[in-house]
Amino acid sequence: MKCILGTKKSMTQIFREDGTVVPVTRVQAGPCVVTQVKTAKRDGVHAVQIGFGAQKEFRLSKPLKGHLKNIDAVRHMRDFRAPEDHGLSRGDVFTVSIFSKGDRVEVEGVSKGKGFQGVVKRHGFHGSPASHGHKDQLRMPGSIGSADPARVFKGTRMGGHMGDQQVTVKNLEIVGIDEASNELLIKGAVPGARGSLLMIFTEDGTIDITKATEETAVESVDDATQEVPAEEKVEESVVA
Repeated sequence: MKCILGTKKSMTQIFREDGTVVPVTRVQAGPCVVTQVKTAKRDGVHAVQIGFGAQKEFRLSKPLKGHLKNIDAVRHMRDFRAPEDHGLSRGDVFTVSIFSKGDRVEVEGVSKGKGFQGVVKRHGFHGSPASHGHKDQLRMPGSIGSADPARVFKGTRMGGHMGDQQVTVKNLEIVGIDEASNELLIKGAVPGARGSLLMIFTEDGTIDITKATEETAVESVDDATQEVPAEEKVEESVVA
């Protein structure tokens, strides 16, 4: 089980080695922190709760501050079902490095809201003929029932609110990973508007916390061993 939270940024296209063009969605994913580990004995289900996005401390309620004790404040938290031997602990941090190029993932998000729409846009009705006695009825639904039952059956397709629903798109391919900027390039379109929250997960595989920790440690060592410019060295000696 691999999972991560992110936000939708934009769509673009990339070229494969054979020259084919692939439409992709750029997703700002991670870093994420494990905020809670749920067990079947205590919570009724084996799952992990992960947090994503920076949040100011004063915006958290007191119960949430207690829930996130010793963990940096996060804006979003979501639960993911996990096997009993997932190996994660509270406070573990991971990034997009848990995924590999070519992984097939499921992406879950909230679709764009379309407001109140008619049957043509909402259900794909063809509409009425434009002639032969029809007037001002081109996009109307037509008959919604007969005289015998004298009622409208439940589930009849009619106009109504469209969009703003939880949608899951399956079997999407990860075609690129940018660990420096924590971005995933996912083939095709994903639900939601720009900036909306996305849940990206796959049922197979495991989250390798050791790999993510080692990469973070290497980056911190590289930053610490950067040479000080000669001008700054001269200034320090003059001050001394």
